[in-house]
Amino acid sequence: MSNETTDETGEEIAAQDSATELAAATAAALKGGDTGRLGTKLPVRERLALLLDQGSFVEDGLLASMHDERLPADAVITGTGTVDGVQVAVVAHDPTVKAGSWGPRTVEKQIRILERADRDLLPVFFLVDSAGGRLTDQIGFHPGPRGAARIFHLQVRLSGRVPQICCLFGPSAAGGAYMPAFCDWVGMVDGNASMFLASPRIAEKAVGEVVSLEEMGGARMHTEVSGCGDALCADDADAIAQAKRFFSYLPPSYERRPVSLPPRDPAATEWEGVIPENLRSAYDINAVIDRVVDAESFFELKARWAKEIVVGFARLDGEAIGIVASQPNVKTGAIQVNSADKAAAFITLCDCFNLPLVFFTDLPGFMIGSKVEREGIIRHGAKMIAAMASTQVPRICVVVRKAFAAGYYAMSCPGFEPRATIALPSAQIGAMASEAAVNAVSARHLAAMETDAEREAFIAEHKLEFEQELQPLRLASELLIDAVVEPEELRRELILRLRAAAGWEAPPPGRHHGNFPV
Repeated sequence: MSNETTDETGEEIAAQDSATELAAATAAALKGGDTGRLGTKLPVRERLALLLDQGSFVEDGLLASMHDERLPADAVITGTGTVDGVQVAVVAHDPTVKAGSWGPRTVEKQIRILERADRDLLPVFFLVDSAGGRLTDQIGFHPGPRGAARIFHLQVRLSGRVPQICCLFGPSAAGGAYMPAFCDWVGMVDGNASMFLASPRIAEKAVGEVVSLEEMGGARMHTEVSGCGDALCADDADAIAQAKRFFSYLPPSYERRPVSLPPRDPAATEWEGVIPENLRSAYDINAVIDRVVDAESFFELKARWAKEIVVGFARLDGEAIGIVASQPNVKTGAIQVNSADKAAAFITLCDCFNLPLVFFTDLPGFMIGSKVEREGIIRHGAKMIAAMASTQVPRICVVVRKAFAAGYYAMSCPGFEPRATIALPSAQIGAMASEAAVNAVSARHLAAMETDAEREAFIAEHKLEFEQELQPLRLASELLIDAVVEPEELRRELILRLRAAAGWEAPPPGRHHGNFPV
């Protein structure tokens, strides 16, 4: 046998060995870890299959840490694909590999895909299920310029430029908890998802607190108490379905507008008995929303938290809008500390991604009393007002019933340049409700009266005088509102007014940003 033949045979064997090694490494990386411990969770690649359009996924870094059989793909899957035809980037932790924990290459893979999203303006889906950083590798993932901090820096840089959406299937622990926190929407799987800076075990050691995982950072706690979660999801598939629905209302980046869909009639059209005449009577604002927006289009955010205000996306004649609505069914709709934060965050989200805002107003104002003053209601209220006043998207204020005190300001009253302020005939607008105004103006006179009957008669007489000042027709005659419309005409009125504002453009920034309360 000649030397030439021997060389060719050696090259063929080497190529075959290389191909065999590649096939084995690829198969091991695709397999991941032991799925037998997942319980009700789906394997990470099944999650991706539910999220992405079939055949669209291109993976990066599949062979990371291939020489360590304990670390297939180094516990995270990254790449690009499409969601309903829209190109996106994905980060998906694999809980079967070291509990989805982060080492140096896990972090590097996440950094690289976020850098691509930053360059190419790609929306990002985070499928989170991670025990946090590997303490045995902390020099590699924690302190350096390409450590975990770089991930959060990139998320902040992407914020408001592209949608960032998180499905939280399991834990998101320690510093990793900030990954969901920087996202625009967080869906948490009931019974599996958790988010905390320190586990119950560490908290017990450090501060002596004995608490369960659910109490510390479970899905129900974060969707009901802290407000860190937007939706409580039944299972992995439900979380992904809700994430895709959230995404359907948004454009791929701040440079574009949301897509239009074929219009649909509202779910209900009968208004009789929907809005009580008595200002003190409660009702569900969702009954109003259902009669205005396209059927089955309302997608509420943070429905379990700060329920006195309702926020969510909807479609009006096929166009995506944001809704901020008082909820008279809960605490009379008065704005509290948490509801001010809830509204401010949602208003900012809509402004980032070019969704016009419609405010449905029926509230007595901001909550009062020493408790909320100590909680900082003034600061939080100012946050909501600043967010609303800073928007560049078209806004319309609809006064459904009562609009009193500074609560009217926060709901985009005329002084904040909405495209229009519309009142229903049931509306009352003023600094204070009529009975409260009589008590405030005539306090000394009322105190001097000898009997309750005398006081009640006086209040009833003078209350009517104040009510005349609050009526929508009086305000319309003074050009303090733009229109008074019957409920049956409200949907059409909003459609036409938003259609007229469709040509809006964002002005160039005149400063870095305002120094608003946080």
